[in-house]
Amino acid sequence: MNRIGLFVTSLLVLIALGSSTLFVVDQRQFGVVYSFGQIKDVITEPGLNAKLPAPFNTVSYIDKRLLTLDSSDAEPMLTAEKQRVVIDWYVRWRITEPTEYIRNVGLNESAGASQLNRVVRNAFQEEINKRTVKELLSLKREDLMAAVKAEVLAKVRGTKPWGVDVVDVRITRVDYVEAITESVYRRMEAERKRVANELRSTGAAEGEKIRADADRQREVTIANAYRDAQKTKGEGDAEAARIYAEAFGRDPQFAQFYRSLEAYKASMANKGDVMVLDPGASEFFKVMRNGGGNAPAAKK
Repeated sequence: MNRIGLFVTSLLVLIALGSSTLFVVDQRQFGVVYSFGQIKDVITEPGLNAKLPAPFNTVSYIDKRLLTLDSSDAEPMLTAEKQRVVIDWYVRWRITEPTEYIRNVGLNESAGASQLNRVVRNAFQEEINKRTVKELLSLKREDLMAAVKAEVLAKVRGTKPWGVDVVDVRITRVDYVEAITESVYRRMEAERKRVANELRSTGAAEGEKIRADADRQREVTIANAYRDAQKTKGEGDAEAARIYAEAFGRDPQFAQFYRSLEAYKASMANKGDVMVLDPGASEFFKVMRNGGGNAPAAKK
């Protein structure tokens, strides 16, 4: 039993020692082997590797993938016109030399991101000071990004290389600070209202002009129609007078009788009219009384 226990214990110790001397490097990482705090080796290829057990050797890992750094603040920057603008940007970068990175930057990716953010921001401030807002909003934005990238690369590849590569620098937004944006919006709103009021005034004036022209044409049309109607009526009255004159000329007694009828008709036009006549002296009543026997006979 003692031999079995000793064997099992020895086996466990060997397994523990073996696991402490073996480590795996992922294809997305660098493996950095330290010996008493000093970099002993950098593993760049993925796979299973061996080392001395702790505390003789320790291993840390650094990401070798393409990383993205976004702008972390919205502090305004001054243009060449002394206009305050806010710029959002991002940087694509990666660690290429782990030894230089650890010695000159830090032990992890966050240290590099913090220092790179400061360098990129300073580069943007320096380049924006040379340019106008119009240039920032035009195609010259590409020149700005290229200039910033060149300045950042010069910094990270300087006398103390960072062991990183800056792949790309991009601007995602350029805008005025909030106070200026609000002022610009108010000016635009006032201008739109002015144009709208001007268009409404012009439309109202045109409407009045159209209505006045339509009223004038209506009056002209009514006057022309009234003139034509009066002309037609005059011609009709003349023709009627001619026919009456011709008829009355043929039979004067009938004409006198007809005029009497017209006079009575005109005198009793209203329902409330009352006339007192002498039946014996009225030609009309004579005709009615005689049944038309004494009515004037038409000449042949």
